[in-house]
Amino acid sequence: MKSQSRRKFIQSLTSGAAASVALPSLAFASINENFETSFKQVFDTTYTDEEAFWKAIKKQFKFADGLYYFNNASLGSSSIPIQQATNTFRETLDGFPSKYMWGGWNDEKEITRKQVADLFSVSEEEIALTHNTTEGMNLIARSFDLKAGDEVILADHEHASGTIPWEVWQETKGIKLIRPTLPSLPKSIDEVVAVFKKAISPRTKVISMCHIVNTNGMILPVKEVSKLAHKNGILVAVDGAQSAGMFTIDLHDLGCDFYTASAHKWLFAPKGIGVFYAKQESQHHLKPLMVARGYTDTSIRRLENYNTRNLPELLGLGASVKFHNEIGAKKITERSFELKSYFRSKVENNTKFKLKTPELDSLSSAIQVVEVVGKNVRDVKRRLFDEFGIDCRPMSGFGLNALRLSFAMYITKKDIDYLVNALEKVAE
Repeated sequence: MKSQSRRKFIQSLTSGAAASVALPSLAFASINENFETSFKQVFDTTYTDEEAFWKAIKKQFKFADGLYYFNNASLGSSSIPIQQATNTFRETLDGFPSKYMWGGWNDEKEITRKQVADLFSVSEEEIALTHNTTEGMNLIARSFDLKAGDEVILADHEHASGTIPWEVWQETKGIKLIRPTLPSLPKSIDEVVAVFKKAISPRTKVISMCHIVNTNGMILPVKEVSKLAHKNGILVAVDGAQSAGMFTIDLHDLGCDFYTASAHKWLFAPKGIGVFYAKQESQHHLKPLMVARGYTDTSIRRLENYNTRNLPELLGLGASVKFHNEIGAKKITERSFELKSYFRSKVENNTKFKLKTPELDSLSSAIQVVEVVGKNVRDVKRRLFDEFGIDCRPMSGFGLNALRLSFAMYITKKDIDYLVNALEKVAE
């Protein structure tokens, strides 16, 4: 890998959205200093190979001693630079609480919004800064004036946060939820799209779907389903909890009307921070979950009107996007799929294991689910942690008896070798 210029890196921190308001607070200047210090060695070093670079990136995360963390799909770890940035904002707020909580950080908040918008290739007028995916799914479901008999399509593997808001409307308003069964190991995108196509009827109003299935790591073809839905006058809402940050996403190209995500997973942002996208022409459908002073604002900002909120964590989201961009969205995407493929190559021909995630790259994410044949998944999970320090998620619903493994960018190939060796021993 070519050495990257420290000067170029520092310049990039003060360009774009940040430069447009000339670094409005000392907190921002301090954050830039911290980023410079944290990344100096990483970007000033010439590496013999790519793996050496990713080992250096891993050192930017501070995991507990002896822990091998393959559970990013549950909750990500914020890197040291992101922690430092958030702490700087927290200290600044506590130094002059009333100034910064109510108006003193308006410019910084808009910088963060612009950073998120740029990450997803959309306008900042299409991004609300929320708390998590669950909030976004509730916002969507509660906005629609659905009537008894109206239909909402929810595939069978949706996360509870994506189903419960609609189930409440089913109980209270009599809407009908259509729950088609997704193929477990589809061989093509068309096979998945056909499931949604068959579920559509003249009464369908909304398709609510996840971008990545949290139970088995399958990527759902949102772009193709959105095209199908819009031809039939149907709105599409997407749970992006597992896709935001894992790979490059252009939300305009994806075509959905709404997209909600938790930034504390694959973007490694502070906990309890989310992003919400609403296509400009679909925003009129939305109603705020909370109302307070300023609720009559016609912009998307009306959806995030909480009055007092945790602004240091919100602004820490901007630091997480900056961290993401400095490594490179394309590079992170390539790394995620490289790690997934490396793991699959180690287990796919071993009769002790069964992969439960599709093989096709367009349907297979950096979340992989594997069964240890003949073993109870909870026993396997316990042994992996107790004997090897490996944390992962056991999956026992939907007929699964398997481990969910997350291959985030801080995972190295050496970590995967260690994981596979541990799985081999547990499988004996």
